[in-house]
Amino acid sequence: MTSLLAVDNLHVNFASRDGDVNAVRGVSFDLAPGEVLGIVGESGSGKSQTVLSLMGLLAENGSATGSVKLEGRELLGLKPKQLNEVRGNDVSMIFQDPMTCLNPYMTIAKQMTEVLKLHRGMGKAEALKRAIEVLDAVHIPDAANRIKQYPHEFSGGMRQRVMIAMALLCEPKLLIADEPTTALDVTVQAQILTLLKELRDDFGTAVIFITHDLGVVAGTCDRVLVMYAGRVIERAPVDPLFSDPCHPYTHGLLASLPKADGHDDKLIAIPGNPPQPGSLPPGCEFAPRCRWAFDRCLQSAPALTNRAPHHDAACFLSKPGGDEL
Repeated sequence: MTSLLAVDNLHVNFASRDGDVNAVRGVSFDLAPGEVLGIVGESGSGKSQTVLSLMGLLAENGSATGSVKLEGRELLGLKPKQLNEVRGNDVSMIFQDPMTCLNPYMTIAKQMTEVLKLHRGMGKAEALKRAIEVLDAVHIPDAANRIKQYPHEFSGGMRQRVMIAMALLCEPKLLIADEPTTALDVTVQAQILTLLKELRDDFGTAVIFITHDLGVVAGTCDRVLVMYAGRVIERAPVDPLFSDPCHPYTHGLLASLPKADGHDDKLIAIPGNPPQPGSLPPGCEFAPRCRWAFDRCLQSAPALTNRAPHHDAACFLSKPGGDEL
């Protein structure tokens, strides 16, 4: 598999008055051109900090180590000017809340054409024409007139489409979508997910899709990383992950989903809460919440090991409830 993006042993630390906090610990993955990778996990699992480090958008007290290569070029350690050449051009990001990401004092036209002037050196007329074309591509009706409006004149779903259009202006090689459907109703969610798949097919853009919704992952992604307490605890293609999860945490996430057939109305929640990054338990981080944990789990953390072709998990059991390895 030819890698567009190669992440190796990524660590993200935040300096605090109480010492360093390890938010992301040893994350590694590859991404091929045109592939959609889902990153799932509860809040605080390290999903967003992983991709923010790829973009060079960590908070001032944050630092990243390891390696992040885009088409062989190392991104970690680039100077701000070099990062600005990459962001918006080769790599773009769609954030969770479009209302807070769009400038309420600037028209959509102004905000979109600025990107093209900066990265492509276009004149005003050429940039405006390109912006309207991309708004058409994300199914904004009457794009030529609506581009003159301000963000507050758009609905939530339409603002999200504008954010997607802005991310696609320079036809990036990699698009990062950080829970882009969280604040939208179910109908609009479905429209946005369909749109992202269409754009992946039309532009050949690779996508990293961050979400806590496994239902979204099932219908959108090719492969999945499951994160817990800052590290990857399972990774696999979508179908094997859903049909035969190897980690108890993944098993718990799937068990908490509503059943489509409606035969079992009771949802099985994972007990307890995820640990704080600054106070991880000894041994396996998930052991305090795992019903299959045993003494070994409380003493050492299992490494991420291969279980099946392209399927890895960090657990001492062969599968949830199975034999010890």
